[in-house]
Amino acid sequence: MPDKRGSQDYDDDEGGVCDTLRLQSSLDDMVSLNFWKALLAEFVGTFILVISAVGSTVQGWSGDPLDIVQISLSFGLCVATSVWIIGHVSGGHINPAVTIAMLVARRISLLRTVLYIGAQCIGSIAAAATLKSLTPEAMQGGLGCTTLNKGMTTGMGVGVELFITCFFIMTVFATCDSQRTDHGGSFPLSIGFSIAIGHLWAVEFTGASMNPARSLGPAVAMKTWEHHWVYWVGPIAGGVIAALLYDIFLSSNASFRKSIGCITSSRFDDDKYRSKKGPPPASIDDGYEIEVMNRPANTV
Repeated sequence: MPDKRGSQDYDDDEGGVCDTLRLQSSLDDMVSLNFWKALLAEFVGTFILVISAVGSTVQGWSGDPLDIVQISLSFGLCVATSVWIIGHVSGGHINPAVTIAMLVARRISLLRTVLYIGAQCIGSIAAAATLKSLTPEAMQGGLGCTTLNKGMTTGMGVGVELFITCFFIMTVFATCDSQRTDHGGSFPLSIGFSIAIGHLWAVEFTGASMNPARSLGPAVAMKTWEHHWVYWVGPIAGGVIAALLYDIFLSSNASFRKSIGCITSSRFDDDKYRSKKGPPPASIDDGYEIEVMNRPANTV
């Protein structure tokens, strides 16, 4: 988040997964120490995700069938852990689809987008190579390569990846909606749960990538490239749709004026479009508590 005093760097006191970076010049990014720290953070976060979560797919140790619940929980919790570790430094993208969605919503600069994606891809490749070197050859199997299951066409694969990534990135945007008044709990866990849900549905369909960088590392390590493009097109398309859908229609400050400003303003600032919505309606429990409080003292 830009410093309120005019700096384009992250504010040290307000860092986190929900920070927004304004569209800024390449030179502003290049001369910022925090920018290079953010690139390192994206590398580290993606490395943690791939070596830990993809490691959970290596299940050749026994004759038991693939444990989808184990894999789903591993990916969800690894994403939450990575975001918790690096969110205050880089925003915790660890996914090119998230980074491109943030670019579409004008939260980050083009240069930052390109270099974030580069750091994420390098982190994934390094993690997959490390995981391969730590895993006995007989147990490696596909090393977590995302592939289409039997009967799945490439069109089906793109569709599945589009939907699960769209739901995930809408969760990211909803979590980062600073003008909502109903936020509670852990933001990283909210995002991690959406990852787990996508895996519970789609592991058997496509491997549930939801992340081009996550698919790239194992593909490089195992030299498996069949239908690899599906895992770039589907997640990125889903991310773009999610960014537009949430920002234009579902965000707490969604408005026609904001949409026009996003398209036409050279210095678009989401925070200046304030929410006009009132407080959330009282829940059933709230109504019951009010009723009880207003009863006469002798009423049971």
